[in-house]
Amino acid sequence: MERDDLRRAIVAGAAYFAIVFAAGFVLGVIRVLVLAPRLGATAAVLVELPVIVGISWGACCWLVRRLAVSGGLTPRLLMGGVAFALLIGAEAGLSVFAFGRSLAEHLAQYREAHALLGLAGQVIFGLLPALVTLEPDRAGD
Repeated sequence: MERDDLRRAIVAGAAYFAIVFAAGFVLGVIRVLVLAPRLGATAAVLVELPVIVGISWGACCWLVRRLAVSGGLTPRLLMGGVAFALLIGAEAGLSVFAFGRSLAEHLAQYREAHALLGLAGQVIFGLLPALVTLEPDRAGD
């Protein structure tokens, strides 16, 4: 992979994280304050998940085109890996610093269904840049 391809993939990954994290933060507030008290934590995540995956797909496709991320699998996996690592780090940081949990308490949450569903969504988020390679090029985009 050339240096320019590497740089584009890393920049795209950071931008992808920032866009989806901002959207996820807003959706998370709605989920916690509005949906979870009415539906329960797991059902609330099931409502939120398709929305955030759709936002992720749109942001990913836009960034891949806008930043001209190489169509090879390696740059796309790097883009997703950077975004995923930043997302997991930001989530752990929020849990520890904003909510006062220890890292062990944060990790223990993954024993619960709603947290595992969220993690599954985050894995999908990280893999989406590689899946964009499967999308046929369309004229005029």
